[in-house]
Amino acid sequence: MTKLNAELIMKSVHKQITNINEYLKNSNLDIIADFICLSNNGVIITTNRPANATELSRIKNFLKKIDNIDPISIEAPHLSKSKSYMKIVRLSYNSELGMITPDFIEGVLKETYLFKDTTLASKPRVIKVSPKSNKIVVWVNI
Repeated sequence: MTKLNAELIMKSVHKQITNINEYLKNSNLDIIADFICLSNNGVIITTNRPANATELSRIKNFLKKIDNIDPISIEAPHLSKSKSYMKIVRLSYNSELGMITPDFIEGVLKETYLFKDTTLASKPRVIKVSPKSNKIVVWVNI
């Protein structure tokens, strides 16, 4: 989104929130836009719960219809990515299944109940504690 478009939306932010919610309600969607704020990349619209693809598409369509907005500059909306990580310590580099690799860690996490529906931000990093040690530390960006 261009800076000019973001500024146009922010000038009438309360009106835009009301109109987005009315548009979503008329589309028979049960999601509510809470507020809009400005970021370096455009505008951030927060909702009462994570939006699905249909709801994101409806919000994008609404933004394209705002007066004086360049619809071509409205990019595909997306959910924010978490900036969390997990550190797993004291694992043996060699297990019964062989050496522990990022793909192995990723496979184990996907089979675990807690991480079943989680998307990793990047491949896990496997780091040896020291060159002669058999212990590793695994960093997982979630």
